[in-house]
Amino acid sequence: MANSLIRTPGGGEQHFRWRGSEISRTENLSDAVFGFAITLLVVSTEVPATFAELKHLLHGFLPFGVCVLVFGLIWHAHYLFFRRFGLEDRTTMLLNALLLFVVVFFLFPLKFLASLLLALATGTPQTAAGLSDADELLAIYSSGYLAIFLLFALLHHHALRQRDRLELTPAEIVLTRMSLAMNWIQVLVASLALFGALVFSTHGLVGFVYFLIGPLSYAVGAHHGRRLQAALAPPPSPGEGEPPGSTAAS
Repeated sequence: MANSLIRTPGGGEQHFRWRGSEISRTENLSDAVFGFAITLLVVSTEVPATFAELKHLLHGFLPFGVCVLVFGLIWHAHYLFFRRFGLEDRTTMLLNALLLFVVVFFLFPLKFLASLLLALATGTPQTAAGLSDADELLAIYSSGYLAIFLLFALLHHHALRQRDRLELTPAEIVLTRMSLAMNWIQVLVASLALFGALVFSTHGLVGFVYFLIGPLSYAVGAHHGRRLQAALAPPPSPGEGEPPGSTAAS
């Protein structure tokens, strides 16, 4: 039964055996989409014809770097999921297809927001968006952010449901639940930002709610770290924990 869900085992992490050792057609397609999304960041910019245009183009270097960094983190999460579980069933492929669709959509609000924030931080005059547009822009960004991590959460939830077929160890189950919880944190924070941007007039200040990701992730990591140590602890030996001097009844 498990053979219909996973590929040949191989490799792994310290406490997680990788069940996906060979690159599948699903991952090949996914890598192509990630590459295409990054390419769009470049081809959307025209080759400068004057030095002034070149200087203007260099101003977009940092936003481009931010976009590549974010996409790199999303790609790594995607890579790690398929390396850990190697799932290729219908549910996984459907969720993955939806994820790729959202990733391409997420590209444009991410680049726009990164460019706008850089312009505001450096005091560069810009007319791309006004203060009245901040909440709507944040809502668009948060919608994509929420959808990406919701799909990652559903993927990990699906993998957790397959733990018996995948033969996950107690430590691997803890690590899977930690990844699931981390994704739900992203979903929760993005939902708060989206709700605040749609309901209240905050001029974008509700975006500071994203700073909650750090402390919440730390708390979840610490909690599951203790559970991981418990899962890795060797079972007590026979007789361990008996009061000193106690003897077995003859």
